[in-house]
Amino acid sequence: MKNRKRLIFALIVIFLLNITVIAFVQQADAAAYKRGSSGSAVTQIQQKLSNWGYYSGSIDGIFGSRTEKAVRDFQQKNGLTVDGIVGDATLKALGLGNLSGSSGSSSTYSNEVALLARLISAEARGEPYEGQVAVGAVVLNRIKHPSFPNTMSGVIYQSNAFTCVYDGQFDQPVADSAYRAARDALNGWDPSGGAIYYFNPATATSSWIWSRPLITVIGKHRFCS
Repeated sequence: MKNRKRLIFALIVIFLLNITVIAFVQQADAAAYKRGSSGSAVTQIQQKLSNWGYYSGSIDGIFGSRTEKAVRDFQQKNGLTVDGIVGDATLKALGLGNLSGSSGSSSTYSNEVALLARLISAEARGEPYEGQVAVGAVVLNRIKHPSFPNTMSGVIYQSNAFTCVYDGQFDQPVADSAYRAARDALNGWDPSGGAIYYFNPATATSSWIWSRPLITVIGKHRFCS
């Protein structure tokens, strides 16, 4: 009798473990969209890609070959792994982090503030507050400009765009003022006057950057178009 109870208990445990594993796999799959996927999430992905000029097919919620190609093009332009699969990183770059289980637009905004603040702190720590906001505004101006990636992570991590990403400054503690500057920039303040470049004339080694039309000077930085 005892052996039978033990066997039943063991079978129940195995059954519950199987259910847990299946649920975990399904949850993991739900956060990744690839060829063959369909539904409202795919519609949102297609709409984003269409808005930014990567996708020109039907917005039908069906992840086909044209959607996959658009995803690959977007990933390549924004420094992501080019696999044609819309996982967490690609969803966040698309501004669709809520589809991967995040808390939605408020979480996306918080992530953008944190990322932009880290860049501002690394590039403009010690600069006047207006200059810190201006550096954040340059990032946002690049997102809107056709010559640059159209996401914040794409702009910041673009190859050779910001030296702080490669020299270790990007990983230093973030100044409190940089968070305020990031919020001000995201809220529309642009002391740079629409600049897409800036540089410190005391340390600049590129002759090309001096050829850019000057818009304004704030602190040690020259902001250019």
